[in-house]
Amino acid sequence: MSIVNIHAAKTHLSRLVEEAAAGGEVIIAKAGKPLVMLVPLAPTPAKRRLGTLAGRARIPEDFDAPLPDEVLDAFEGH
Repeated sequence: MSIVNIHAAKTHLSRLVEEAAAGGEVIIAKAGKPLVMLVPLAPTPAKRRLGTLAGRARIPEDFDAPLPDEVLDAFEGH
């Protein structure tokens, strides 16, 4: 853990950013009182591409047809 004052942070910002990015805890203080902490950003998740399963799944024609009464009764607890 590094605690540095604002002046030192200005002078050594690149080093402090590298330290925080590597997982170190870097706190910047003013007049001896902690003000902020440098933390690395969470990695951004990979973007999902639309259509990656195109042509790989078959949806039956009656997919959105009404369910039989006995199935509806089972869902409704009858």
